[in-house]
Amino acid sequence: MADGALFPVANALAIGAYQQAVNEAQTLMGLSETEATERDALMYRAYIAMGSPKVVLDEVTDGAPMALQAVKLLARYVNSNGAESDAILATITEWLADPACSTNPTVLLMAATIYAREGNYNEALKCSHVGTTLDLMAMSVQMFLQLDRVDFAEKQLRAMSQLDDDATLTQLATAWVNVRLGANKIQEAYYVYSELGEKFSWTARLYAGCAACQMHMGRFEEAERDLLEALSKDAKDSDALANLIACAMHLGKPTARHVTQLTSVDPNHPALLRMKSLEDSFARASAASVA
Repeated sequence: MADGALFPVANALAIGAYQQAVNEAQTLMGLSETEATERDALMYRAYIAMGSPKVVLDEVTDGAPMALQAVKLLARYVNSNGAESDAILATITEWLADPACSTNPTVLLMAATIYAREGNYNEALKCSHVGTTLDLMAMSVQMFLQLDRVDFAEKQLRAMSQLDDDATLTQLATAWVNVRLGANKIQEAYYVYSELGEKFSWTARLYAGCAACQMHMGRFEEAERDLLEALSKDAKDSDALANLIACAMHLGKPTARHVTQLTSVDPNHPALLRMKSLEDSFARASAASVA
């Protein structure tokens, strides 16, 4: 996570304040060439997160620094909705075989991000685990949790804390791990999200984090309120919509509208895929029983 002049941009990106990250980036002038590249990489990552990958594709030229080329590759992946996966993964393989690219933190982070979106958590971890930046370490925490290795996630979190215990990414990673640990750690995770919201600004990501904690604690009405706040910040937040469906089910409320919204925003969201799988299984079982 960036320090100094770039901190406002990196921090806004970390908490999910994407437009703020773009705005902060556009006010930063007089930077060194290295800082300017890092600023642009952060800004373009924010554009992708806002659902505007075409901005990146239009503005990043073929002669841009490697870090920006890596962000452009992610934009290409997102813009194609995975349709260019084979070509993009081939490019990543080529880059990672090149010593000049394979040590670039942004290249590693973008490669890990694309692998994670592909559901290839092992390859994502290979990319992120060799890095020493907070961004890469936070990605490793996420991948360890995806692989159900909470023990390794805790170990990586300790390394982040030793590097910068107060960093926003370290605090977020603490919340992720605590949610997975459960029990009284859930309340601690809730406090992390709440404190970040109060300290900086409330975003869809932070409200959704609070809601996830509320759901784990069985507080579905409170979770629903937090999720509605999240959607007021970002009506296309797919995870908030997915969790709102779960909340509605627990509260005995209709889910059709939320399912329609999620289908429109992210038709390949894991929650929808699970629902489709369950529906198909039920249909097969019903057909078998009739036969």
